Amino acid sequence: MGIFGIFNREKKESLEKGLAKTRESVFSKLSRAIAGKSKVDDAVLDNLEEVLISSDVGVETTLRIIERIEKRVSRDKFLGSEELNRILREEIIALLEDNRQADVSDFELPKQEEPYVIMVVGVNGVGKTTTIGKLAWNFRQAGKKVMLGAADTFRAAAIDQLQIWADRVEVPIVKQKMGADPASVAFDTLKSAKASGTDVVIIDTAGRLHNKVNLMNELTKIRNVMQKVIPGAPHEVLLVLDGSTGQNAFEQAKQFTKATDVTAMALTKLDGTAKGGVVIGISDQFRIPVKYIGIGEKMSDLQLFDRREFVNSLFS
Repeated sequence: MGIFGIFNREKKESLEKGLAKTRESVFSKLSRAIAGKSKVDDAVLDNLEEVLISSDVGVETTLRIIERIEKRVSRDKFLGSEELNRILREEIIALLEDNRQADVSDFELPKQEEPYVIMVVGVNGVGKTTTIGKLAWNFRQAGKKVMLGAADTFRAAAIDQLQIWADRVEVPIVKQKMGADPASVAFDTLKSAKASGTDVVIIDTAGRLHNKVNLMNELTKIRNVMQKVIPGAPHEVLLVLDGSTGQNAFEQAKQFTKATDVTAMALTKLDGTAKGGVVIGISDQFRIPVKYIGIGEKMSDLQLFDRREFVNSLFS
């Protein structure tokens, strides 16, 4: 087996380990849903609906999945309940593929002369700083020059935590004192990144959602200031959500997508929860790519989201 084969096997094993709690929860519920049933009938579908909703897939996405399975059952008359797991897996993959969101296969970046800028948003406590650190590590592993910008100046701890990650990953960081203007930090970061030939810049922002108008104004200001240095920046607005919060992650996604132009999402802490089904619902409902998933403590446990691999691991 070549080095890529070993890497892919390790990645798959990490994914299956990271989703173990969700998988065990889903399978125990599925087993109860089809207990004593020889075929997929209305009662099984009602039970399946309850399983998916209680697994944090979300009501709208669950109803779409059930509708697809009903069509499948009416077409293939003799489907047994023991086949439900395979049908469920196939229909969820098909549903997510209908959204036409291209999976990202590596940590490469679009070819451009100026640094690629990622602005990271999300409430405090979702794993935003950890995600930034792991992103920086992954980009470095891909041979990229990385720089961090500590534009969450609302909390001193946020600047300190990002500094720890910058030291750990061995990448430069631009920061100012607590209470400084976040847009000023972003401006300085991009100026420095341009001057040093940096490939990718990752800008942290304040994790506050108590006042959506203020949040929107602040993020808009940061964006406008960055565009004075690099037209088109940020090239990506990454929303970090805590997968273990289930339906609360849906609500945060709603609020942030209203407040700013989110282009990608990262779902963290999936290894410590049975609520991994939330990834399916969020990917389906918001039509914004889930780009990364966090499935453990290791640097490599921030993985690129592959919907087919994810669903296969969840229902394998």
